[in-house]
Amino acid sequence: MDGMLSQEEINALLSGMEAGSAGDDSSTSAEQSGGGSSTSQPVEELLTPEEKDAIGEVANISMGTAATTLFTLLNTVVDITVPQVSYAKWDDLVAAYDRPCVFVQLSYIDGIDGNNVLILKEQDVKIITDLMMGGDGTNVADELSDLHLSAISEAMNQMMGSSATSLSQMLGKKVDISPPVASLVDLNEGVADKGLSDYLTETFIRVTFKMEIGDLIDSEIMQLYPIDLAKEIYTAFSGAATETVAAAEPEPAPAAPAPEPAPQPQAPQPMPQAPPAMDPNMQPPPYGQPMMPPYGYPMPPMGDTVMPPGAPAQSAQFSPFAMGMPNPVTQQENIDLIKDVPLDVTVELGKTKKSIKEILDISPGTIIELDKLAGEPVDVIINGKNVAKGEVVVIEESFGVRVTEIFKQQ
Repeated sequence: MDGMLSQEEINALLSGMEAGSAGDDSSTSAEQSGGGSSTSQPVEELLTPEEKDAIGEVANISMGTAATTLFTLLNTVVDITVPQVSYAKWDDLVAAYDRPCVFVQLSYIDGIDGNNVLILKEQDVKIITDLMMGGDGTNVADELSDLHLSAISEAMNQMMGSSATSLSQMLGKKVDISPPVASLVDLNEGVADKGLSDYLTETFIRVTFKMEIGDLIDSEIMQLYPIDLAKEIYTAFSGAATETVAAAEPEPAPAAPAPEPAPQPQAPQPMPQAPPAMDPNMQPPPYGQPMMPPYGYPMPPMGDTVMPPGAPAQSAQFSPFAMGMPNPVTQQENIDLIKDVPLDVTVELGKTKKSIKEILDISPGTIIELDKLAGEPVDVIINGKNVAKGEVVVIEESFGVRVTEIFKQQ
């Protein structure tokens, strides 16, 4: 060629570039629609922003309760941060997480229908199980055994059990889970046979938490939700929120009563005349007949007390109370009535006061010093009242108390 292009050749080149650009756009659209996923819906439209916020709030409350339970199990400070909610596919998970790792499968059996997966790093599981077994978290085995998986399953059972209780209170209905199942999973292989095949082709919700346990663990854990389960949780969450708002709305104020008509002026009434004198020869009425008022006024309705005008008020009169010693026979009979009433008898060896920090540090083998010296009399307490002192004795193979002093009050 002479280095020059004709107009026809330039048009042909431009046409080829436009065709290639159209092909790239179509392939890009296919990738955005999920690629090999079974759904053709764009990832951004799988959940609404409200549904994603609801999943984050549910996960936040659940993990907050789970962290408290884990602290009780490990006796070590546990901090789990606010979750981050995002979409993910299996390839994203393989590229971002350590291998192998521990999968804990959780199935909802009451209140919510579905299952999700909690993912922990293998090293974190070893430290947690060592702390559960009474270690200091540094005695980490080289390989993860069935004992580790059983221990982490029990820890997750208690954690997610308390989480289900919090979820029940939040949703207003009972939510229960089956015992979690923990397994060691290599993300590159051996997944389909562990009941995780649904996550291989579908886009799912990934909730990421940062977890800190003392100075031993500074890592992250993940919780995977299928799209259907996320939508079901949002439906239950929004329904509970609607009921709460409806219950909190105040009742409408009652309508104002109609104004009463202005009172009409009445003619002046004559002054009441003095009541007639009571007849001293008046006989009582026959048995069963009502007594007529002595002053000639009509009988007031039952339940009302109406005093006639000018009736004198008198003070109530009581018979004098005779002070004297109770009859010994009657007193003995009264005591016999309560002789079979059971009372709690407690012997207090001693007591002390501890702060919350000191109580939390108590473990098997801890010695608690009391406020009494060795050999000092112990307190005998009946229904919370200190009534006597005594010394500890041994009767065959049981402890007993020999009373040495009985407290007498005035």
